[in-house]
Amino acid sequence: MLSPKPFLTNHWCVSRNDYHNLDDLLRQEILLARERVYHFGQPTPLERLAIPGGPEIWVKREDLSPIKAYKWRGAANRMATLTELEAARGVVTASAGNHAQGVALAAKKLGIRARIYMPRSTPKVKLDAVLAHGMEYVTINLSGDSYDDTVKAAREYEAATKAVYIHAYDDLLVMAGQGTLADEIILSGHGPFDVAYLQIGGGGMAAGVSMWLKTYWPNIEIVGVEGEGQASMKAAIDAGEPVTLRQVDLFCDGTAVKRAGDLPFAVCKDKLDRIATVKNAQVTSAIRTLWEGLRCISEPSGAMGLAAALAEQDRLAGKKALVILCGANVDFLQLGRIAQSEGSSTRDSRTLRVRIPEVPGTMRKLMDDCFSGIDITDFQYGKTHNDLAWPSFTLASESPEALAAVSAKLDALDLPWQNITGATDIAFRAIPFRGDLLSHPVFLRLDFYERPGALHDFMKKRVTGNANLAYFNYRQSGERVGRALIGLDFPSSYERDAFLISLPQQGEGYRLCEPLDAETSARLASSMKG
Repeated sequence: MLSPKPFLTNHWCVSRNDYHNLDDLLRQEILLARERVYHFGQPTPLERLAIPGGPEIWVKREDLSPIKAYKWRGAANRMATLTELEAARGVVTASAGNHAQGVALAAKKLGIRARIYMPRSTPKVKLDAVLAHGMEYVTINLSGDSYDDTVKAAREYEAATKAVYIHAYDDLLVMAGQGTLADEIILSGHGPFDVAYLQIGGGGMAAGVSMWLKTYWPNIEIVGVEGEGQASMKAAIDAGEPVTLRQVDLFCDGTAVKRAGDLPFAVCKDKLDRIATVKNAQVTSAIRTLWEGLRCISEPSGAMGLAAALAEQDRLAGKKALVILCGANVDFLQLGRIAQSEGSSTRDSRTLRVRIPEVPGTMRKLMDDCFSGIDITDFQYGKTHNDLAWPSFTLASESPEALAAVSAKLDALDLPWQNITGATDIAFRAIPFRGDLLSHPVFLRLDFYERPGALHDFMKKRVTGNANLAYFNYRQSGERVGRALIGLDFPSSYERDAFLISLPQQGEGYRLCEPLDAETSARLASSMKG
């Protein structure tokens, strides 16, 4: 039997019949959360981000919390309300990383056993952090390739053992705990703010924070922010109820949730003034801005709010904006990928493919005559013909005019060229090869979950029969997935087409992003003719 805890209280759940009282209930629970969360951590600072010539933006530094993310608040508040009997049964949860650390922190503080389910692709930095916070009170189970797989496993454990499930976002007390960060903003003395940009995954933080900000500053504009490939709350609001997305982009892994929570949706549909979506490149740029302005490193999800604010700088003139740096639990390997990705540079860039004679000295002359004063950041070339060459260059410059002048110089020299910026074959460094050796090839974009055996599972189950591996270009990204460009060859078009029809969008260890578009496939095919 556990000894009584001084800040354990009874808790209850919200049913659909209570939704009409949800605003009052959430406000009440945020007030009560003040009594609990600061047993587990301290308030975080609010700092102004200096952007020369830009709008006034203030950043709530949740990256300086005990777990380097805001999720400790909701997890601690929820677990602090467990009855003694519930605590004795232990808790279980599913998490991609930050919520797991919050549960682990509270478990050790309260002396409660916690079983935490996480995807098999979870970065080691997050696994180590969970164990460091929870120590002997925490057991980690790696299950499934996605967050949804992990939730299923955790729910099965809950049913079998009667452990208490601590939801990452769809829980009134979790939402209330997250709302305490808004309470600190109100009490900071830096407000009121004209607009707040709030990231959305399942919606727990956006619900709690928007409720509290609207309570004290009714005229504040609340903008929900989602990634372009993971906009589950936007889909819910458009449909009038939470819906499940077929798949979500994992670059911003902390917000990669296929379905918005029921309770967060009930709040957000009324409290959000609008929703903005951001591209991965915009998030990367925001990460760089945070580093240059505050010398802090944000995980991708943590920079989404700033990414939306930076995209709307024109409408922020004369206004005071608030963003939440909601987490900094980024895998070290991913930092390199972020630094090299689109959006990381402040310079304009483009990738050109130029046809030149296969004559000694021609390449050097091309650079001298057309690329003088331009930085060549990527250069891909393979000899495929005795008389002609098609090298590809990625060019960067602080001056858009200088880049525009390159095409004019190429035209003046009568050198055919193509703008292939963002092309899949360039991004994956698909150097041309001897395509005359292939019969009926197909090229696929796949994501492999970053865990041992994922590639083996795909090869064993999908590359069977008469399918021959013809090309494989893979690079570890530091995310929960590794991006790959794969070429398979078949003896006949019938077998190739049958393979494509039977290939599931998602399988053991992988997910299919897309077959190559027709233009890129044609370009590869033409360049492969020796």
